[in-house]
Amino acid sequence: MIALLLYRFLADHFVPWAITFAARMLARGLNMPEPLVHSTGDYVVAQVTAFEHSVASSLCPFRLARLLRAWWCGLH
Repeated sequence: MIALLLYRFLADHFVPWAITFAARMLARGLNMPEPLVHSTGDYVVAQVTAFEHSVASSLCPFRLARLLRAWWCGLH
């Protein structure tokens, strides 16, 4: 119970602060406005998510197993 309370406290208070701090430091290091860093990050997350969904559908373990089984049966 104490661990859950500690986790909730850290997740509610430390994580948003750390994300804001990291975005601010990245913006300063890249010499970019902070809102541009946020919007670029949102764009990258959207692109990665779209790529993962497109690759995940073609690399589904059940689909690959079915293709491998069909290929193996075709050899014998």
